[in-house]
Amino acid sequence: MIFKQLRQNIDVKDAIFNEIYPPNIQAVAERHWTPVAVAKMAAEYLVERSGKKVLDIGAGAGKFCLVGAASTEGFFYGVEQRSSLTKISRKIADSYNIKNVKFINSNINEICFSDYEAFYFFNSFFENIDTSSPIDNTILPDSELYHSYSDYVKEQLNKTPVGTRLVTYWSKWDEIPRNFDLVDSACNGFLSFWKKVS
Repeated sequence: MIFKQLRQNIDVKDAIFNEIYPPNIQAVAERHWTPVAVAKMAAEYLVERSGKKVLDIGAGAGKFCLVGAASTEGFFYGVEQRSSLTKISRKIADSYNIKNVKFINSNINEICFSDYEAFYFFNSFFENIDTSSPIDNTILPDSELYHSYSDYVKEQLNKTPVGTRLVTYWSKWDEIPRNFDLVDSACNGFLSFWKKVS
């Protein structure tokens, strides 16, 4: 029902959407998973034409990709290092017959950005420097990883073609090259829309 509503551009409340997840995933949803309204705004900006390939950098439980796939004509790829979250995301996509989404269990520094055309980033590396609300205890925080992952993303984005679109949410902007211009913002400046200009 929720994905049908998203396809029909009917608003879906986060409390309702999050019920598709197990209790432990629901428990950290407010802090770690993209709100439905934010995911829709981001996806609409990133998918300006049918079939656009969007990479979610640190997909978590797949919420952004699932919402984006249901509400646009894009194809969404979510890369996530936790295999348990990737399994949950794949199971939900299969259960609801969402075909234009794929979840990849991998570390971001093993992903080549040239395979994708647009990018979404909800500060997925921040858990390495903020230990106040962990997703689980499978990943040990490491501030060096925050910087190495951010540097890798910056390096990969720097190689993308002019016109590449990027959306960041709650980002410190450490991963954004200087050749990306801020096009617009929403959510009191926490949601930022970027485009590569040179």
